[in-house]
Amino acid sequence: MGRTKSGSYNTKQSCEILNYLKDNPGSHFTSQEISDHFRSQGINIGQATIYRRLDRLTTDGLVNKYIIDEKSPACYEYIGTEHCSHGKCYHMKCEKCGRLIHLSCEEINAFFAHVSEEHGFLLDPKRTVFYGICSECNNPGS
Repeated sequence: MGRTKSGSYNTKQSCEILNYLKDNPGSHFTSQEISDHFRSQGINIGQATIYRRLDRLTTDGLVNKYIIDEKSPACYEYIGTEHCSHGKCYHMKCEKCGRLIHLSCEEINAFFAHVSEEHGFLLDPKRTVFYGICSECNNPGS
């Protein structure tokens, strides 16, 4: 395999990890979920390899790493070379099922702009998470 722009080598396992993330755009995965996926496919990729590759992909700007809170493991999302198409992406976390959901909304963008312009405070979209109950957990019988 070839070298990446950062000088590290791509291995078959590294390419497997990247391809898995690419094949699931808009999804968030913990390193354990990635490991479980490969194990279910009969592919043995060590946890340390997964961590190293995710760190490299984050450094290279292909993956976003989200640390939601101190109780939850970090999760990763493939973003490629393009970020959310409707401006900045924020997230919502369901307090029942734990699912992380994208929130791309002009109203939120306006709020962030207001905070910046009126209060001189820059909020970090990668670390901004709204907590609540998702529609599936809120309407279990629907």
